[in-house]
Amino acid sequence: MDDATTAPVGGTRRAGAKRALRWIATLLVVGVVGWLFSRSLAENWDQVREQDLAFSWWWVLATVCFAVAVATTGIAWGRVVRWLDPAARIPAREAIAVQCLSWVLKYIPGQVGSVANKVLWAGRKGISRTLVLISFLYENVFLQIASLVPAAVILLISLGPQVFGANATLLLAPLLVLVPAAVVLYAPAFHALIALPAKKLLKAEVPRQYFLSGPRALLSSLEFLLPRAINGVGFVLLAATISDITPAQWLPFAATYALAGAIGILAILVPSGLGVREAVIVVVLSQYVPASEAIIISLLARLLATVGDAVVALLYLIIRQTLPKETRP
Repeated sequence: MDDATTAPVGGTRRAGAKRALRWIATLLVVGVVGWLFSRSLAENWDQVREQDLAFSWWWVLATVCFAVAVATTGIAWGRVVRWLDPAARIPAREAIAVQCLSWVLKYIPGQVGSVANKVLWAGRKGISRTLVLISFLYENVFLQIASLVPAAVILLISLGPQVFGANATLLLAPLLVLVPAAVVLYAPAFHALIALPAKKLLKAEVPRQYFLSGPRALLSSLEFLLPRAINGVGFVLLAATISDITPAQWLPFAATYALAGAIGILAILVPSGLGVREAVIVVVLSQYVPASEAIIISLLARLLATVGDAVVALLYLIIRQTLPKETRP
């Protein structure tokens, strides 16, 4: 009799402890992200306010573009997961919600929060965590390819070889990422690259079906061009409120933002690439507009992108309410 009554009590206590730990972890993550986000917003707001800029409704459109780009990235990532696991049922809105939360968690350096969110969601969804980790790698590689390749071509055509002159290290070093990225497009090579460390860490073989075929990898990498294009539109809109840029400069400006974003992602120890992205924007845009205007554009882009992150968080909260409790990220 005692054993029968003790077991449920023990189980209840363990369940209560798990819930308490989950809430503590949630509050800790929210606190850290909130502090980093608030610091970023305050610093950039102070710097932009010093320039005495007049408000423009184009800033609102630019902010919306930055938020929509995150949502389209989520749709592209969700398709990668469905291709890797045909049995997975992931509505577009659920993929967007997961992506939005991972995007907000980018303020934790090293993308730890971003990947942890997707792994935890996979566990609740009944999807292989290894598969989702691989999809996370695909997502980041495809975003880098979509950022670096078009940006390098556009800037080389626009500025000529001089763009790779004094700033060769800053602008060319990220292109080296394309060397291992090319391996990802070939499933057997990518599997061989992942299999050995995965076997040591997970003590299990990684199924070959967890990797995209060449055609699907190529199609997916092309799909990730869309969020970069949307980001570029937003950046051109805000830049046009600072400088008199011509239609001939729209593509180079959009390419600059994509390049800066890619380099910011590579700075994994810096929360959201703070400072890195701005430096790249100033270096490139100073070839088109006065350096003072390039600095203002970079600061305004950081401010509006941070406000856009708040919109992304709001979008996550709205979509989350439409999802079943057991699959909410």
